[in-house]
Amino acid sequence: MKSCGVSLTTAAVAFGDEAKKMAAGKASRESEEESLSLTVEEREALGGMDSRLFGFVRLHEDGARTKTLLGKAVRCYESLILKAEGKVESDFFCQLGHFNLLLEDYSKALSAYQRYYSLQADYWKNAAFLYGLGLVYFYYNAFHWAIKAFQDVLYVDPSFCRAKEIHLRLGLMFKVNTDYKSSLKHFQLALIDCNPCTLSSAEIQFHIAHLYETQRKYHSAKEAYEQLLQTENLPAQVKATVLQQLGWMHHNMDLVGDKATKESYAIQYLQKSLEADPNSGQSWYFLGRCYSSIGKVQDAFISYRQSIDKSEASADTWCSIGVLYQQQNQPMDALQAYICAVQLDHGHAAAWMDLGTLYESCSQPQDAIKCYLNAARSKRCGNTSTLAARIKFLQAQLCNLPQSSLQNKTKLLPSIEEAWSLPIPAELTSRQGAMNTAQQNGSDNWNGGQSLSHHPVQQVYSFCLTPQKLQHLEQLRANRDNLNPAQKHQLEQLESQFVLMQQMRHKEVAQGLHKSQSSCLSGPNEEQPLFSTGSAQYHQATSTGIKKSNEHLTLPSNSVPQGDADSHLSSHTATSGGQQGIMFTKESKPSKNRSLVPETSRHTGDTSNGCADVKGLSNHVHQLIADAVSSPNHGDSPNLLIADNPQLSALLIGKASGNVGTGTCDKVNNIHPAVHTKTDHSVASSPSSAISTATPSPKSTEQRSINSVTSLNSPHSGLHTVNGEGLENSQSSTKVDLPLVSHRSTSQIIPSMSVSICPSSTEVLKACRNLGKNGLSNSCILLDKCPPPRPPTSPYPPLPKDKLNPPTPSIYLENKRDAFFPPLHQFCTNPKNPVTVIRGLAGALKLDLGLFSTKTLVEANNEHMVEVRTQLLQPADENWDPTGTKKIWRCESNRSHTTIAKYAQYQASSFQESLREENEKRTQHKDHSDNESTSSENSGRRRKGPFKTIKFGTNIDLSDNKKWKLQLHELTKLPAFARVVSAGNLLSHVGHTILGMNTVQLYMKVPGSRTPGHQENNNFCSVNINIGPGDCEWFVVPEDYWGVLNDFCEKNNLNFLMSSWWPNLEDLYEANVPVYRFIQRPGDLVWINAGTVHWVQAVGWCNNIAWNVGPLTACQYKLAVERYEWNKLKSVKSPVPMVHLSWNMARNIKVSDPKLFEMIKYCLLKILKQCQTLREALVAAGKEVIWHGRTNDEPAHYCSICEVEVFNLLFVTNESNTQKTYIVHCQDCARKTSRSLENFVVLEQYKMEDLIQVYDQFTLALSLSSSS
Repeated sequence: MKSCGVSLTTAAVAFGDEAKKMAAGKASRESEEESLSLTVEEREALGGMDSRLFGFVRLHEDGARTKTLLGKAVRCYESLILKAEGKVESDFFCQLGHFNLLLEDYSKALSAYQRYYSLQADYWKNAAFLYGLGLVYFYYNAFHWAIKAFQDVLYVDPSFCRAKEIHLRLGLMFKVNTDYKSSLKHFQLALIDCNPCTLSSAEIQFHIAHLYETQRKYHSAKEAYEQLLQTENLPAQVKATVLQQLGWMHHNMDLVGDKATKESYAIQYLQKSLEADPNSGQSWYFLGRCYSSIGKVQDAFISYRQSIDKSEASADTWCSIGVLYQQQNQPMDALQAYICAVQLDHGHAAAWMDLGTLYESCSQPQDAIKCYLNAARSKRCGNTSTLAARIKFLQAQLCNLPQSSLQNKTKLLPSIEEAWSLPIPAELTSRQGAMNTAQQNGSDNWNGGQSLSHHPVQQVYSFCLTPQKLQHLEQLRANRDNLNPAQKHQLEQLESQFVLMQQMRHKEVAQGLHKSQSSCLSGPNEEQPLFSTGSAQYHQATSTGIKKSNEHLTLPSNSVPQGDADSHLSSHTATSGGQQGIMFTKESKPSKNRSLVPETSRHTGDTSNGCADVKGLSNHVHQLIADAVSSPNHGDSPNLLIADNPQLSALLIGKASGNVGTGTCDKVNNIHPAVHTKTDHSVASSPSSAISTATPSPKSTEQRSINSVTSLNSPHSGLHTVNGEGLENSQSSTKVDLPLVSHRSTSQIIPSMSVSICPSSTEVLKACRNLGKNGLSNSCILLDKCPPPRPPTSPYPPLPKDKLNPPTPSIYLENKRDAFFPPLHQFCTNPKNPVTVIRGLAGALKLDLGLFSTKTLVEANNEHMVEVRTQLLQPADENWDPTGTKKIWRCESNRSHTTIAKYAQYQASSFQESLREENEKRTQHKDHSDNESTSSENSGRRRKGPFKTIKFGTNIDLSDNKKWKLQLHELTKLPAFARVVSAGNLLSHVGHTILGMNTVQLYMKVPGSRTPGHQENNNFCSVNINIGPGDCEWFVVPEDYWGVLNDFCEKNNLNFLMSSWWPNLEDLYEANVPVYRFIQRPGDLVWINAGTVHWVQAVGWCNNIAWNVGPLTACQYKLAVERYEWNKLKSVKSPVPMVHLSWNMARNIKVSDPKLFEMIKYCLLKILKQCQTLREALVAAGKEVIWHGRTNDEPAHYCSICEVEVFNLLFVTNESNTQKTYIVHCQDCARKTSRSLENFVVLEQYKMEDLIQVYDQFTLALSLSSSS
């Protein structure tokens, strides 16, 4: 692995030579040149400094000397770059990026890394560069790109010394993105690693426990939290936060006994948490909620007061205070508290709803409607349908009331517009002195004779904004890019007024707080509040946006589910909305106001709005990037260019290079990465050139480059989408290109080689001698010099719109001879046909489909296990969110299990229920036209929800030949290419069972049952037969477009490989993606070709059977290997062990296709080299390799930690070996657990002589056509 540090010495020497030449002509600069020279000692000190030291060099503690040295090195390099007019080695820029990163000058680091990227064609070999780039992306909250950069590091160098740090940050980012499965995996990988990291093991364990809580796995979370409390020497801050979480969980969830018992436990946990950290505003807030729920009003007020005193202003706290006041029949005080809440957080749905309820109770329906509308607009509102019904009810009431009664009616409370603009009166907090309220239309005493004054509207400050102006401000912000100069000026004025209004309002609240002697209503602190407006969140900040390492980072996270906001007022048991986690380094000390799980939004249902304060990670994730950039009243965010040296800026951003974009960037969230498409010129000169993907034409490459330039804020880029919410565009008119490490032209998964694949095993082994332990350690089947895999770009030129609904290739069979006709096999496996429907197959082959009917299945094995997916019944071409308000890609379903007999009963009852509904419709609607109109009306209502719940019986295993002998024997009637087992099926050569792939699976369906979008495991072909009696509707997209669908998944915060998703056909149409759509009738066989993307919905009641097939073709093998490598990059297990399969193919199959032969032979070459290299390294290190061998039908082995395939040399723990459980590790995971492998034994399954023999005997067979 190439390190940037290697080139530093050369760079420094070159700098000395260049400096002498440039200084020769100008004596006046001699002293300056001398001062910028690096001494030999300084060069040696800098030689080992790169991104890998980030977070481990404490520049602000005792690293003043290091900081000075790095600063001098930066000045030296910048000076050299200027004098050479940018014509220096690319390593200069890489090292300059490292130095700036270590100095935490992220904008300069980004510029330097960008320049290196544009100059270095094989940048991906440099793990230190990729790591540094990932850290910069992480700092700028560009999680989409940071994830890709970090994954590339682990792919090119699995043993990277900062792998633990990468897994930690990946875990955090996936947690933010709600990809909880990936998050948990990376947290666990970080936990087993014994290398140093910026977080302790206890803190990582906390994140794992909190992840369970976020997924609503409360018992698992409780168990993990309690286990963590047993840890010796647990840091006080971690202990306090764990106790806080346990207390809040007991308050919200039925973990123990009745309400009194669980509240007792909750209060005990929270009191213990406050003993560990008395300054936690969050714990005080939670304690107040607990007291409030059991009626201890005074204790609740005291706790809320403590919360406000010890933490920044919280909308949750003010909302809870409002609830208490309302319960105590003090509506004016409640109003003021609710106004505080919604001004802190405009999208606080619960506060708006509570405020609406307050207005309703005071008979002011017009104001109530306005509040309910604001609640409904909030993205965190979980019951819009209930709200809509309430709004309609109130509007109907208003219509029935005479206008005079509305005008003459005395208002008990000021209107929402008046209340919004009013300063907070001192009386609200001091509660001293009764004041005359004659200025109002009527006076009311709310507190035992003490009255509150209501300031007249005339006293409203000039900078106060009415709700109408605020709504106008949101609209201007949303359309910022399309504003004319006058509108932009108006936007600036409104934003200025808004900031001043917020500052003044919270200043008044704080002043009132300190005056108070007995009230619980305290104001916010000196920091600006976090609030949301429109689709973006703004964090009012006065900093420049470059946080130092002693500051905190806010990381959006998720936690406990939301209670019904409507029930909040009456029951006062609303749950936490967005709980968070914070991290500390071993060296860092928590500040008094920090908590491991900071402010949670208890009211909001959108779990994305929580923020985790993370302290100790050396670079920082902000809740959203420099939200203040939209306002002229805030400091500028870090500039990507060097403000004091525009000439150097021009060189760094690449004005001298034709393929690098130019410009400046004044705002952080306006970074625009560009794709600098590189083409691989080492093609077609070797035998394996046929294996590689086609090299794009220059025109094609140019077009890809143009089309791939995306903005971090572009609606098509998905860069800054955190839980579906994009960043606000700034007003910057210029853009800077980032080194984009994600969207490039399709990489060559099995690329052209500079070596021959024809050497004998003797030559291979000779070449492997004495490579030492630094030889290849991972099991990559690719060349040493091959970039990480990338999804394909959308084919160019794009298809015209009239070609986006192509006819489905279909074959109609009339007899058995047609089914066995060789061209049928060729037609199905032709890569140009992504799908083939073979109509009438069952009839032509006289298949007894009745063997797979529900009745027969129940008679055969009624207790057989069935996996059940609970889904929502929706139209096949649409996918709505559960509320029916918008179309989405996410397609969730809950998993459970039952038996065939029970599901059969459900299937039958579903059918009977449908018949009853049809009969009722016929009775009610005699006229056919009436029927049609009613049907369409019902359809429209159904699409808007609520949706009916259905159950889909899936993944029913039919692999047991004893149980399903008749059924499996019937399938032998199929032609050889479609059978479950055949000599020409690659999956028949794996040597062991892969459930659902080389075995049959059954699916039992009711109408609406969905198989979400996916490609088959490892891109193998699949066979699906509809048993009937109902139909199924299929949607199919060619393999070439899977990269486009992957992009859509990322934009919708979904994992293409692991999440459940249902594509929006409108999105695909706009992206020029062709979709095959067809009906599969009973007896039809659907052949899904290699790599084809598809999703299916049942039209009627039916059963289906399916399995996978691997045709013996170069295309199938190539796509399977590509997905094998893509899975490895994405840390996803490959069900098909391609290395194991390749060796079995070499043993069992004679290959006559040159392309397929070259690919398999090359795989053998790579693995032979890896086995020999690793074996010699282990022997040289004194590690004994123990012969273990293999048993018949023994499955391939995977690492129990990272799930990569482990071939031949198995690393097994001593304990596991003694117990003969053989828990396998790969070498990298074994070394992370035990650096010198003292806790492991190495088992060998194949003799090198056997592998050598297989390799040498695997030769290209002559085809029948050539031999004849």
